[in-house]
Amino acid sequence: MVRSMPRAATLPLFHLYGDPPDDQAFDFVHIETISSRSSVHGWTISPHRHRNLFQILLAEQGGGMLDLEADAITFEAPAVVLIAPTVAHGFRFRREVTEGYVVSFTEDVAGTIGENGDAALARLRSIAANPLLSFARAGDVARLSRLCKELLDETSLAREGHEVAARSYLALIGIEVARIAASRRRTGAVTLTAADPTVEELRRLIETNFQNERNIGFYAGKLAMTPDRLNDHVKRATGVTAGHLLRQRILTEAKRQLVFTRLTVGEIAYDLAFADPSHFGRFFKKQTGTTPQAFRDNALRARAGTN
Repeated sequence: MVRSMPRAATLPLFHLYGDPPDDQAFDFVHIETISSRSSVHGWTISPHRHRNLFQILLAEQGGGMLDLEADAITFEAPAVVLIAPTVAHGFRFRREVTEGYVVSFTEDVAGTIGENGDAALARLRSIAANPLLSFARAGDVARLSRLCKELLDETSLAREGHEVAARSYLALIGIEVARIAASRRRTGAVTLTAADPTVEELRRLIETNFQNERNIGFYAGKLAMTPDRLNDHVKRATGVTAGHLLRQRILTEAKRQLVFTRLTVGEIAYDLAFADPSHFGRFFKKQTGTTPQAFRDNALRARAGTN
């Protein structure tokens, strides 16, 4: 008899935090202060995801803890955090003293904030791979803060032409974040490389199907390619194979469930469509060097130690 397990709801999926998902959201730009939303939630934004929103958080004062996937990262103001769509994240802000702005915008807007939309989108995703940015110069904080305040004024006052103005301020905010990221790498250049459409479509297919489809042939077929050609194409574009992208998405989900749910390791194994818990354990240890239970214990210990 095949054992059937219910799908695990690992993390809430929101439009803005606390609001139901909006798969039809388009041409969306929103800004609010950190305190306006977090204060009513006890200064804690519990781990969650957004399906199609980028978010830029500017912490001008205070700080706290960033929950990023299975990691807990301490941050001190001034700092910027850039979160990409579908990434699990949350914040435990220092109560009463943390302030700044949160800018949210849909991917379609992100793709049009520069002359080369695909390149701008790829640049944001690249920065978000290491999302916590600190400031090298005090003037950068003041400049980014001023832009956020101007964007807040435009969206709240809704004067004539505010939609165009809002996108202009968003573009300037995106440029400032890219410059801060460039400073982190100790280079003055902001290099944009256009996103590869095949890789982006593969990522979307993996996101939708990874729990049930583990065969690269399935994804290659959807993209009208052979598995070998798909792997070669992805490796040229990203440095890793299509199979690696698929395994990493499965691993990310496994880590989320180990940290954010109370499911047993066996239940997680079945939810992720592994034949049995032993198969899941071997996969997890090969990818991480540790067992699922040891990973859970260490992650929960680390999170408890930051409270």
